[in-house]
Amino acid sequence: MAPFRRFSAYCSVRRDAQRGFTLVEMLVVITIIGLIMALVGPRVLNYLSESKVKTARIQIESLSSALDLFYLDNGRYPTSAEGLAALVQRPANSGSWNGPYLKSAAVPPDPWGRPYLYKSPAGGAPYEIASYGPNGDGGGASSASGIKNTSQ
Repeated sequence: MAPFRRFSAYCSVRRDAQRGFTLVEMLVVITIIGLIMALVGPRVLNYLSESKVKTARIQIESLSSALDLFYLDNGRYPTSAEGLAALVQRPANSGSWNGPYLKSAAVPPDPWGRPYLYKSPAGGAPYEIASYGPNGDGGGASSASGIKNTSQ
């Protein structure tokens, strides 16, 4: 009988080690995690939207530099009909195109997945590159409502 007693004592100790958490403990932990997410979540989302605006501004500056190189080679900026695609593919009426002027094989979309809007000439400026932000209509009072190279 002594070996059986030793085995049952081992099982009893083993069962105590595997007890786990109670339902109340689990609910407390879930509540604490929920409170932390409620406090931290909005700040993280705000940083994400600000970073997309900064990314759009940097991309617009890069496209402006590429357009300036296009101007140096061709003596003109691409027309509105040619668009920004003239930076990666030779336009039909361009004699001294020396591109592609962008590293990528295509014009990148804005951070919200829409194409940049290009207009040339644009009211006092030789060209305008714009992104209308996350909602795509350019309205609103946020910093992402309308990002343009002429308003930087």
